[in-house]
Amino acid sequence: MPEIVLTNDGSMSVKADHWDEQYHSVHGAIQESMHVFIEAGLKEKWKLQNSLSVLEIGFGTGLNALLTLLEANHAKKYVHYCSLEKFPLPDAIHEQLNYDKMIEAEQNSLWYQEIYQCTWEKELPISNYFTLKKQQMQLEDCTFNNQFDVIYFDAFSPTSQPELWTNSIFQLMYNALKKDGILVTYCAKGIVKRTIKSVGFSLETLQGPKGKREMIRARK
Repeated sequence: MPEIVLTNDGSMSVKADHWDEQYHSVHGAIQESMHVFIEAGLKEKWKLQNSLSVLEIGFGTGLNALLTLLEANHAKKYVHYCSLEKFPLPDAIHEQLNYDKMIEAEQNSLWYQEIYQCTWEKELPISNYFTLKKQQMQLEDCTFNNQFDVIYFDAFSPTSQPELWTNSIFQLMYNALKKDGILVTYCAKGIVKRTIKSVGFSLETLQGPKGKREMIRARK
């Protein structure tokens, strides 16, 4: 059974027993997700457009989806959110996490519950500005083409899941993005940078979240 862990900003994460790795940074689950995916990804594209399609690789605890929903509601900008997860966490784990209590906003508890309990493989409205489609599958089986404005690449590290940091995987994500779409990820290893560039992305190295020197934003 996965283990619930407390990170340094007070928010909880999960340690995956199969990979022996946490879903989020020990320095803070919420602060990492906000920095990497919301600030560097979602808000960067919102500078130019009011409606976005987001693809998340790794639904995990559902934290990125919840933060994106709250940002969409606050900004009154529409987000279609598609999340891939081959190995979903059981509801019993989600029920122990404290994201809805850490982030004060009306209806947080109900929204988070809807996010992790909603039916897989169906596109469903969670709020007036956010629709969610969770798919229990791996990226290698997808045939997305020019569909997304932003990709949150939130897989486990290259050490734990090297098969998800390859040229072929980044080519699939490049193909999935629309022109000028962006991919954001917490990992900024040299080999990852070189792989991203090799499929045609232009690369930006940004300041990382607390505890990490750098992160990556790549543009199609």
